Amino acid sequence: MLITRLVLALRNSKDWFVAQFAFGLLSLLKLLPADGAINFADRALRWIGPKTRRHTLTLTNLRNAYPEKSEAEIEAIALDAWGNMGRLAAEYVFLDELFDFDPENPEPGRIEVSGIPLFLDLRDNPRPFIVFTAHTGNFELLPVAGAAFGLDVTVLFRPPNNPYVAEKVFEFRKARMGNLVPSHAGSSFTLARKLEAGKPVGVLVDQKFGRGLYTKFFGRDVQTNPLLAKLVRQFDCEVYPARCIRLPGNRYRLELEPAMAVPRKANGAVDVDATAQMLNDTVERWVREYPGQWLWYHDRWNIKRSLIT
Repeated sequence: MLITRLVLALRNSKDWFVAQFAFGLLSLLKLLPADGAINFADRALRWIGPKTRRHTLTLTNLRNAYPEKSEAEIEAIALDAWGNMGRLAAEYVFLDELFDFDPENPEPGRIEVSGIPLFLDLRDNPRPFIVFTAHTGNFELLPVAGAAFGLDVTVLFRPPNNPYVAEKVFEFRKARMGNLVPSHAGSSFTLARKLEAGKPVGVLVDQKFGRGLYTKFFGRDVQTNPLLAKLVRQFDCEVYPARCIRLPGNRYRLELEPAMAVPRKANGAVDVDATAQMLNDTVERWVREYPGQWLWYHDRWNIKRSLIT
């Protein structure tokens, strides 16, 4: 028992120091102009990322996904992905400054929005729906855009493993993104209650899920969370894909795509397995278009253990 308490204390201490170091770096970035800080973070992660263990996983994922690409092309995408990660971290500090889109004055600034008529329809004709996205570009901007359009979307998110970082991230997101539901055992019931009440929900669909449905992603086996498909089956609600695309000059395009035709079985019931595959196919389309804007260091194919052993 004493040993357990000591281990937990050491782990908590490590988490605290890591969190304080991260917060310190972000505070230093805030001393710079937004563009300078974002560009600096891009360059820094392009240098640091290849020196981490995750770089091996990143390169393996890319080689498996793009067997036709040369090693130079793989390395270039990996560096872009690390730069994207650096930008994402810096953008947290400047998110209020970066998000300059005004639905009443849609002249493009840093943020341009594709699918404005869809946003307005969902706002003016309230109904339950699910919007899904992936870890592409600055995906954190999407719920901010939903709030700007007056959409009361409840967003499911996975907190960071570090509890001190998780607390700060939750506070930051809650102030800008509306209703948030941390991913845990009871989160599916919370989302179901929102849809039952006629409210929309948002989910990320490109994360590894150990108890998921067996599907394909870039032609390789992955397990996909069936939550979205099961919610659609239960509430027969519309499903909208949304993504963020990085543009030159630290600008961003947010895209809300038309509602998808959900796969159904011969008896009219939602085909849960086919719907899960449809989500993967959509994310793969996005990633293939902008491969350097996805987080390739994620263990989406559950291969990290095999790399270590």
